[in-house]
Formats: sequence, C-alpha cells, structure tokens
Amino acid sequence: MATVGDLLSGAVARLRDAGSESPRLDAEVLLAHAIGAERTILLAHPELTVGDGAASTFEEALVRRSAGEPVAYIRGIKEFFGLALATDGRALIPRPETERLVEAGRNTVMTRLGTAGRGRDPAPVRIVDVGTGSGAIIVALAVELRRRKVNLATDVTLMATDASSDALGLARENAVGHAVADVIEFVEADLLPPAPPDGADPIDVILANLPYVRSDAIGGLPIAASFEPVIALDGGPDGFVVARRLLGLLPAVLADDGVALLEIGADQGSAAPAAVEEILPGWAASVETDLAGLPRVLRVARRPGR
Repeated sequence: MATVGDLLSGAVARLRDAGSESPRLDAEVLLAHAIGAERTILLAHPELTVGDGAASTFEEALVRRSAGEPVAYIRGIKEFFGLALATDGRALIPRPETERLVEAGRNTVMTRLGTAGRGRDPAPVRIVDVGTGSGAIIVALAVELRRRKVNLATDVTLMATDASSDALGLARENAVGHAVADVIEFVEADLLPPAPPDGADPIDVILANLPYVRSDAIGGLPIAASFEPVIALDGGPDGFVVARRLLGLLPAVLADDGVALLEIGADQGSAAPAAVEEILPGWAASVETDLAGLPRVLRVARRPGR
C-alpha cells in the first residue's frame, strides 16, 4: 500500500500539470477527505499507509479536480463562518469574502436589538437574505445570532429568497443541518416576493450577495467557476445589473430606518455608491472593506425624511 507522502507527491505533480492554482493544498484536502482524517494528520505523518479503498476514492477525486471541478463540489462541503455547509452544483460555492457580509449583518441586527426599549419599536427585526443560493449567509447569521442569545422565534424574523428552486433546496438542507430550518422562511422569488398588501411589515435588514462579475470577465475566471451556475456569477455588462434591480425595489419594502447590505466586487467601490445616487437620489450609501482592505459591502439607507 502507498503512503500518504507517496500519494501526495504524485498528486501535487498531477494537479500542477492540470493547472490547479493550489495543487499542494488541493491534494492534501482531497486525501484527508478520502481517508476521513484531519489534514493536519497527513502533514504530521507522511509515513502512514493508505488503504486501497481510500486510495481509489482519492484517485477518483484527482480525476475530477484535474478536470477543473472545484474541491468543494468534490468533497460536498465548504467551510464558511465556522460552519460546514453542503455544496454542490445547485448553487455558488460560499466565498471567504462573503463572511464580511455576515459580520455586517450581525452587527446591524445586534445594534437594532440593543436599541429596543430605548424608543425603538419592540417588534421583531425583519431580515431577508436575497438570492440566498446555498443559504450560507442566512444560516450563518441565524447560528451567530443564536450563539449571542438572540431568541430566533421572537426577536427576529428570517427569510431567504432565490429564483432557483434547486438552490432553495440546498439552502434548506444547510438550515436543517445547523438546526435553524424552523426559524427561516424560504421563498422562491425573483429577488423579493410580490409586494405585500398594505399594512404588511417592511423589512429592517436586507442582505444580498447578488451576481457582480462583469459578463465579459466570466470567461477569464478560473476553470473551477465554470462548474458553478453562471446565473449566480454574471452581473451583466458592468456587474451591477441585478443589484440595480434590487435597489429599485428598496423604497417600497425597506423600513424607514432600514438598511440594505449588498456584497460588491473589489472594483465597484466607486461605481456602487454612484448607482445608488442614480437610482435612489438622496439616499445614504457607504462602502465597507474586507480584511484585505478591498471594497466589499455596500450599505444603503434612507436619509431622514426620505
């Protein structure tokens, strides 16, 4: 039987020749998955022998990865905000940079809850994740709020929307896996459900990671992206077509003191606020950066009197 070191050595060379951008990491993650061990075990014990069954599973994974398939799809899971989420071709793979949107949403919700009893309406904070995909944002937010002792049944209401029924199925699976499915309403809709009847509660916090890659840049993405739903990536000629549609809906659905938080591309730090000024003149728009200092979250809110 081959050892961990032998298998990794050959796998790294194969993946490098196949064009992987991180051949060593890919090989280690896939081998760890095949043998059911932590990656750190492989690094500490390259002399360990690998059984024929695990070696065969590893070989199958290498064939798929060499063809460009993302590691997350091969493993069927992706770590996001400290959670293991199911991933497959029904939705975009959660990206680390999207964790910044979850943080911004958490901070916004906690601030609103903290002002309850000091002049704020004590009604639940109404939260909607638009274009939820795998459910990464809404599930991570729900788990984080629960960890902070927020009562998910009374302090907040949580909704996730997506135009794809397949993506919603994956989102529900992830919600079930983290015990929050009973507090999240999943709705199949193009951005937002049809306008509610007069008197329905407006939305306090909108979160959205909508497609923001320019159409002409899709072809230049790593080959792994070709396995993901193009509808979840393609943001039109300027990357902001879908986001503009959502901005246009805000006056009718956002509470007077509500906030919309949209993930944006690193090249949209100026264009995104400009789009807000064009579509929602007089509204406030600001951009928050990620850990790399790049534009990542667009914050949109009414100004007093708007």
